[in-house]
Amino acid sequence: MSDRPLTLMAVHAHPDDEATSTGGVLARYAAEGVRTVLVTCTDGSCGDGPGGVKPTDPGHDPAAVALMRRQELRASCDVLKISDLEMLDYADSGMMGWPSNDAPGSFWQTPVEEGAARLADLMRHYRPDVVVTYDENGFYGHPDHIQAHRITMAALEMVAEPAPKVYWTTMPRSGMQRFGEVMREFGEEMPEPDPAEAAAMMEIGLPDEEVTTWVDTTGFSGQKFDSLAAHASQGENIFFLKMGKERFGDLMSMETFVRVRDTTGAALPENDLFAGLR
Repeated sequence: MSDRPLTLMAVHAHPDDEATSTGGVLARYAAEGVRTVLVTCTDGSCGDGPGGVKPTDPGHDPAAVALMRRQELRASCDVLKISDLEMLDYADSGMMGWPSNDAPGSFWQTPVEEGAARLADLMRHYRPDVVVTYDENGFYGHPDHIQAHRITMAALEMVAEPAPKVYWTTMPRSGMQRFGEVMREFGEEMPEPDPAEAAAMMEIGLPDEEVTTWVDTTGFSGQKFDSLAAHASQGENIFFLKMGKERFGDLMSMETFVRVRDTTGAALPENDLFAGLR
């Protein structure tokens, strides 16, 4: 038996992504003695600035935003008890179609092989048993999420002993429907999307029967809420914070994944990312 602790590595695009889709599992497994490693690929500089200043607004200072978001990320890691934070510090590429997509040094413009080589070095160092990242579409089509997926899958091919288990984050369609209902309950206006956007939204998440892994994080929803609160500068998180902890816990007590690599033979569906490893 090895004395090396079981290790989870989550590869995310921006500061605050660790909280939304994996805050529960990061907190839960840290509490169980698992080493939790967060790799954040970009500096988040295309996020909101102080006072909600948007990247397109006068006075948006990408360097100041990146510094603020780094501080928020460290606070979130403290809340989730994350063992190790690694920042690749590529420039945030912004949403698909923004001019920042084409900026030299942006994550979207970084050759996959370069980012993958850096991530592979981290994999060799930490030797994760479980790796979590996004699917091929970055869950909802964000270029940095797509790039995080690409470098993660390429890095796994570069290491001599890739992680025994690899997962992509997802959401069951039933969960997407419930999320929409709660948004309306809290008075969030949902403008009618154009046909292209509507078609793209239909591709988010999976039918419930295609979700392979359902991890109960009920006991850690408070930490997940607090980790999002650490990123309160970002407008997209305000909706979650408006719910309050109790309602948030009702909605966000299960985190779901698709298992795309497994060497353990653990049966599906499963309720533990480490099924077959302990």
